[in-house]
Amino acid sequence: MSEPTSVNKRGSLWSRLHLRERIKDRDTAIYGVLLVVALVWPMSTYYATGSSFLTSQAAHAGTWVLLAIGLNVVVGFAGLLDLGYVAFYAIGNYAYAIVTAGTFSKALFFGGGIHLPPPPVWHDWMWLLLLVGLVAAMVAGVILGAPTLRLRGDYLAIVTLGFGEIVRIAARNFDSITVGPRGITSIPHPDLHLFGLHYSFGLDPRPYYYLLVVLCALMIGVVTRLNHSRIGRAWVAIREDEIAAAAMGVPTVRMKLWAFAIGASTAGVAGVVQASRVNFVSPDGFTLLTSIFILSMVVLGGMGNVWGAIVGAAVIVIVPEVIRSAVPSFQQYRFLVFGAVLVAVMIFRPQGLIPSRRRAMELETADGTL
Repeated sequence: MSEPTSVNKRGSLWSRLHLRERIKDRDTAIYGVLLVVALVWPMSTYYATGSSFLTSQAAHAGTWVLLAIGLNVVVGFAGLLDLGYVAFYAIGNYAYAIVTAGTFSKALFFGGGIHLPPPPVWHDWMWLLLLVGLVAAMVAGVILGAPTLRLRGDYLAIVTLGFGEIVRIAARNFDSITVGPRGITSIPHPDLHLFGLHYSFGLDPRPYYYLLVVLCALMIGVVTRLNHSRIGRAWVAIREDEIAAAAMGVPTVRMKLWAFAIGASTAGVAGVVQASRVNFVSPDGFTLLTSIFILSMVVLGGMGNVWGAIVGAAVIVIVPEVIRSAVPSFQQYRFLVFGAVLVAVMIFRPQGLIPSRRRAMELETADGTL
């Protein structure tokens, strides 16, 4: 009697491994196709339209995609409601702007401070400042999370909301560093020196687009590997039932700090790229509405799914622009229509457009319907 049972078990194990390999091959093919499409997008759209407008819109959407990937780690994987995520985005923006073009930089190097011969050329330092923005936002995430991550639910949401407002108000009032509500202007574009070649980003959207594609691909790889690791399993346990996870020995506070730090560092990198791309940073761009905007991308696309966050960000950023360009007379109503579409999606598909399998199973009833 034991031999058929063992044979069935081996057959079942083999079928599961075979299915897993098929899914992995399918995902690899999808990733390859998407990467090829992303690489040829600027050239194909330029030849089709004769302008770089669509590439500029794609670069703009790429910043929001990077933010959505980072927030998906906090909200989708670990189940932590963060309403102050925009604070880390602001820290990345100001980390680059203050050093390169702020009053602090001008006073330090040009206004009676330390005179360096010759004055610093910040165009070449953008790649180092990417790490500065990443570390600054990560440290801020740890400082926020260490004393507050023992809170849960609405209490954690209120604390993170307050942190976001603190960062925005500090940026508005510290005139000597952040130039206050006027914002920091004349932020330099980065330059690229590689193998004797010199390339200036300038106002061309294509290099920023390719840079964001590389950063998004790196974050997708990192987040996907983390999600399938011991840390990812700990995040799932915390999201499902934090008390049970703690009882089973999961270090809940440390795992939540990991989620906050990874999400914050992603937002910091996105902030550095955004500041160098638009050459202007102002506290008015980092309100609570921006945090809700990013959160809606994650919820619409599908919490807990990296590709769902990407699709949600692309839909929310691109669809209003398409409506505005397609129906100019309907421009003032486009957000009303778009809001109604979001409400309808949340009613009829609450798990999101591309939900994770685990999230979709949570929202299903016993009979398999939503």
